Amino acid sequence: MYEIYHSEHDDQWRYTLGTIGKRPLITIGLNPSTATQEKLDNTVTKVEKVAQQCGFDSFIMLNLYPVRATDPQDLPSKPAPMACERNLEEIEKIIAQYPTPTIWAAWGELVMNRPYLYRTRDELFQRLQKYHPQWRRFGELTANGHPRHPRGLSYSWTLEPYELA
Repeated sequence: MYEIYHSEHDDQWRYTLGTIGKRPLITIGLNPSTATQEKLDNTVTKVEKVAQQCGFDSFIMLNLYPVRATDPQDLPSKPAPMACERNLEEIEKIIAQYPTPTIWAAWGELVMNRPYLYRTRDELFQRLQKYHPQWRRFGELTANGHPRHPRGLSYSWTLEPYELA
């Protein structure tokens, strides 16, 4: 069971999922899929393994958009404004708990499919600057310059600095 779990709308919107520790790897993906408090999905399983491999004592999974979809193509063409704002608030609440948090940018190329995901990413970077996060990527950037999603990662990769382009 994972100690950190916050969802709404009959679990159709998931904001946070993770474990409690003093030095978590905070990962920001695109949107939640099937992971629950009791059972991880493939993406979150990989996030947990990368956190362990890289010396973190815990992990927290967050996303640019909180609405569940196993295929990001199924995300709505227009966001629910309340979902976006509430998600940003939840992310900021988590980040504010840690001095110099390490954030793994892990949304992948599919961020290009919905303009509101870009806007959310940009708003997130602005809001979090005051917490002096250490932004990281795992592996090389994609051909279009995006941080890779955990789905296709190689455990031989390392966390490297990431700057929003």
